[in-house]
Amino acid sequence: MELTEALANTKKEVLSRWIERTLDSYTSPGFFKKSKDPFANPVGSNISSGLTEVFDLLLAGADQQAYLAPLDRVVRIRAVQDFTPAQAVAPLLELKWVVKQVLSSGKETKPLLSQLDNLDCEIDRIALAAFNIYCECREQLYRNRINELKSGRSILTDAACPSAVMRQELNNPGPNAGV
Repeated sequence: MELTEALANTKKEVLSRWIERTLDSYTSPGFFKKSKDPFANPVGSNISSGLTEVFDLLLAGADQQAYLAPLDRVVRIRAVQDFTPAQAVAPLLELKWVVKQVLSSGKETKPLLSQLDNLDCEIDRIALAAFNIYCECREQLYRNRINELKSGRSILTDAACPSAVMRQELNNPGPNAGV
């Protein structure tokens, strides 16, 4: 059995573990794992479809350009959240660990573990491409923020919502409330 054939045969298990590990990196992974509706759960849906597409491209031996769209779907989400660059890209590197776990659990696939060097190298390239996307997304966020500050719109975006301020004042009256 060849490595590509073994990966295709274990695709469902690899993807299941990989997506689960990625969604576990969020503070409330339960919702992301349970809800399959792309409108109710765009984060879980985009991550699942993006990682699935990355794995399919990996099996097909696609060139680096083909990975950019699915990587963008995954990394763009993580770039706007409270992840460090390493945490944002780590799920892509974890694919190596997941593949080794899945292949080592089968008698037929265990001998293939020695053939993972090329796959590991390709996964590293994918992770580096994801890091580039992450940096571009963060740069865009910072440029947007600078433009908000320059234009004065930051007053609108940084100010508290008036209804929220009123609600807070009603719920927590200050020392001069009855005056």
